[in-house]
Amino acid sequence: MQYRTLGRTGVQVSSLALGAMNFGAIGRTTQDEATAIVDAALESGVNLIDTADMYGGGESEEMVGKAIAGRRDDIVLATKAGMPMGDERNHRGGSRRWLVTELDNSLRRLGVDHVDLYQIHRWDPATSDEETLSALTDLQRAGKIRYFGSSTFPAYRVVQAQWAARAHHLSRYVTEQPSYSILQRGIEAHVLPVTEQYGMGVLAWSPLASGWLSGAVREGREVTTSRSRFMPERFDLTVPANRARLDAVERLAGVADEAGLTMIQLALGFVTAHPAVTCALIGPRTLDHLRSQLAAADTVLSADVLDAIDAIVAPGTDLAAHEKFDTPPALLDPALRRR
Repeated sequence: MQYRTLGRTGVQVSSLALGAMNFGAIGRTTQDEATAIVDAALESGVNLIDTADMYGGGESEEMVGKAIAGRRDDIVLATKAGMPMGDERNHRGGSRRWLVTELDNSLRRLGVDHVDLYQIHRWDPATSDEETLSALTDLQRAGKIRYFGSSTFPAYRVVQAQWAARAHHLSRYVTEQPSYSILQRGIEAHVLPVTEQYGMGVLAWSPLASGWLSGAVREGREVTTSRSRFMPERFDLTVPANRARLDAVERLAGVADEAGLTMIQLALGFVTAHPAVTCALIGPRTLDHLRSQLAAADTVLSADVLDAIDAIVAPGTDLAAHEKFDTPPALLDPALRRR
């Protein structure tokens, strides 16, 4: 296992980190299975576990808490808040009112007195940067969080938050958690240059592109990934973007075969090769999934392989741009771009 410094924090984290979104109802993973996955991941050298309050409505945090009981100090523990937790309109977002309340809820579910990294799950356009950063700074000073970061922020919002922290003499976001894979490379053009400029750690989620790069999705084969069960539109080959993805996958499979790698090794090796990326978040549902992903822990892609990938999916290109979660609100709501 390789280890890297998380931004400028001085904290050393594994290049592959365990994402717990699939623990519970989403991945149909039981507590015993989740604990076995955590056990195997820690034994392999993984030392960062990432979850969120909204994964299974808190179920993932509860399962992580039970799995790490008795060994909390050996783990860099990360969670997130900001996505809706029920129908109540104030049980979401980046307000002080909600973050103070929800962090206590997360600590209770995790069974700990602090988290190492607390992340704002999505940018909240209804809340000022000063409001959110002030609340996070106070929670940090209270000892409930060690560091805080953003997740899936557009590049301009990452910059704005850094400026706001400086202007108001507040602690700043030290990490960003964006979606990044061979098939979704848009952040190379905007987000990653910004995170490098500000010395931020980067935790890349969906490095296997929701299963497209797991080896399970191939021409003429029935799609059986977990994501296809509840997001079938992402695998509908009548959609041009999905057809383009499959064509790219077929060509990438040839690159992997020639290099003597699995598709998973190719995909994870690509993400962790970028100098701006600290770690890739893997989200296994089973021990077999975990083992196949841990096989990429020491994968280093040669320049020839990286060049071959660039020839298939150009740097800075998203093959499914409509699935991005960092689109400015005015591009989604016509009322915001018309007088």
